[in-house]
Amino acid sequence: MLFSLIIPVYNRPDEVDELLESLSKLDYKEDFEIVIVEDGSAIKCEDVVRNYGGKLNISYYFKENSGPGNSRNYGMQKAKGDYFIIFDSDCIIPKTYLTEVSNALKQDYVDCFGGPDKALDSFSDIQKAINFAMTSFLTTGGIRGGSEKIDKFQPRSFNMGLSRKAFEASNGFGNIHPGEDPDLSIRLWELGFETRLFPKAFVYHKRRIDWEKFSVQVNKFGKARPILNSWYPQYNKLTFFFPSVFLIGFIVALVFLVFNHDLLLQLYFVYFLVLFLVSTYQNKSFKIGFLSIKAVWKQFYGYGTGFMESFFKIIILKQKPQEAFPELFFKK
Repeated sequence: MLFSLIIPVYNRPDEVDELLESLSKLDYKEDFEIVIVEDGSAIKCEDVVRNYGGKLNISYYFKENSGPGNSRNYGMQKAKGDYFIIFDSDCIIPKTYLTEVSNALKQDYVDCFGGPDKALDSFSDIQKAINFAMTSFLTTGGIRGGSEKIDKFQPRSFNMGLSRKAFEASNGFGNIHPGEDPDLSIRLWELGFETRLFPKAFVYHKRRIDWEKFSVQVNKFGKARPILNSWYPQYNKLTFFFPSVFLIGFIVALVFLVFNHDLLLQLYFVYFLVLFLVSTYQNKSFKIGFLSIKAVWKQFYGYGTGFMESFFKIIILKQKPQEAFPELFFKK
C-alpha cells in the first residue's frame, strides 16, 4: 500500500518546514509520497519544499485560492498512492505515525479513519489551553480527543485517512468550510463506507491562532452545524445544542442571582473549577489551568452564538445556507 500525504497550505512556509522536518524522521520503512498544495499563497513555501527534496519524496503544486477542501481534492487527484492521509500545515507528526496507521489498516481495514491530536511541551501556554478546550472530555471538544464512538467516528481533516476508492466514490470534500470533514464522513456512510478512530495515530496540532482568531473559528463551527443538520437530519445529536444551552443557562443563572437564588451559578462555578483542576493537572501549570477556563468560555460562547444564529436562519427561517452564510462557502 502506497500512502500519499496530502498537505494544503496557505501562507505558512514556517509551518511547512516544521511539518516536513517531522515527516523526515518517521520510522516507517516503506515508500510514501508527500503532496504539497499551495492554495494561492502570497507567501509561498516552494523554497522550503525544495530543501527537503533529498530527504523526502515530495511534489509541489501551486493553484489559485479555492479553500482547503478543494485543495485537498486537488492533491488527491494528483497523488499516486492508493491511500491518502491528510494533514493541516500546522501539525507536527510523531515518528511512529505511519507505522501505527499501517498496522491498524492491516489488522482491520477501513476506507476512512481519523486520529486525535495532542500538544507538545514546546507549544505556547495559549496553544496548550486551546488544545485542552478542543480535546478535553469535559467539553464538546472531547470528539477531537478521541472520546467519540470509535466505530462511528467523524474524522477531522487535520488528521484523516481516505482510500482512493472512497475518494473517487464520494468526490472528496465539498465547498463548505468549516464543516467539510463531517459532511464527507456522512456522505461516505451513505455510500456504504465505514469510518473509524485510530487512537494511536495522533498528531501534534499546533493551532497557531490568537484568542480573536480562535473565537472566529469556533463561531464558524457553530454556524456550520445547523447547516449540516439540515442536510442530514438523521445524524443530528442533542450534544450539538450543548454550548447554546450552556450560554442560555448562564444567563438564567445571572437572572436568578438577582432574586437571591445562586444555586445554578454555583454549579457553573463548580464546572469551571473542575476545568481548572483537570487542566492544571494535565499540563502541570496553574497558568494554563486559568487560560483553559478562558479557552473553554470562548469555545462555548463562539460556538453557541454561531449555532443559535445559524439555527434561526437555516432551521426556522429556512434560508439557503449559501445566502445566509456566504463566508462558509468557497467557490470551486
